[in-house]
Amino acid sequence: MKYNIIKFDISRKDGDNIDETIMQDARDLLAALAGEAGCESFENTENGINGYIQTDITDKNAIDAVLDFFPFNEISVAYTISEAEDKNWNRQWEDAGFEPIAIGNRCMIHDTKHPLSPEADADIDITIDARLAFGTGTHETTRMIVTQLLDTDMTGKSVLDCGCGTGILSIVASKCGACCITGYDIDEWSVRNTEHNAAINNVSNINVLHGDVNIVAEDGQMFDIVLANINRNILINDMPVIKNKIKKGGMLIISGFYESDEQMLKDKAATTGLTLEKTERENGWSMMVFTLV
Repeated sequence: MKYNIIKFDISRKDGDNIDETIMQDARDLLAALAGEAGCESFENTENGINGYIQTDITDKNAIDAVLDFFPFNEISVAYTISEAEDKNWNRQWEDAGFEPIAIGNRCMIHDTKHPLSPEADADIDITIDARLAFGTGTHETTRMIVTQLLDTDMTGKSVLDCGCGTGILSIVASKCGACCITGYDIDEWSVRNTEHNAAINNVSNINVLHGDVNIVAEDGQMFDIVLANINRNILINDMPVIKNKIKKGGMLIISGFYESDEQMLKDKAATTGLTLEKTERENGWSMMVFTLV
């Protein structure tokens, strides 16, 4: 199978150097967005990331479209496309894996390359195969939502996971007692990855759909809890549909955005009838919890 390499260069619009923490956050978000345009694997570079995409689905218009959602106003992203060396980029990405992540002593997240030590002690043990989808628990936004799920009575709750990625949030919800979960993602690989990770965690109550929010807009199903760890612009655009999927008294948990975006999201949520109950922050990232009274 032939691949192209998309070299994304990240820079400040004012020409100043980018703090490394901000650079890594920008890389993470850029990878999530480029995945929506078809990129299957990524590697960090000094000035950004390289994305690898099948030649026959490379679409410059699609790449330009997802970059319109890039939320860092002070940062610009430029890219070039060229033919990649003929090799298994998927395998290279998967082999890297990630170190185990502890969320208190309640939840351990690890991949198949880094099994837990016998001394590890946690109420919930989750295995995530690092297979080309966003959401391993390494990012602040994922950790904050996982912590919120651990703090919430999930027993018997129905859950919608918007932009499910690896399926980590759906799997945590199931392990915490949710009765049924529906996830969707615009990236077909993420759909398959969620199904795979559910299987290796012995979770059988997750139904995964391929598409954007419109795939659940008209099906009539309502949910006790909706999760959305996606970027600010998509959250704002999808908020009215998402609100209509929440049962009265239900909860919306969102992340994937910066502290500076909070007021904009709070205002949008208010127009749909959602009430802000809680805000958490970590390293400049935010998570907000809303209820539908």
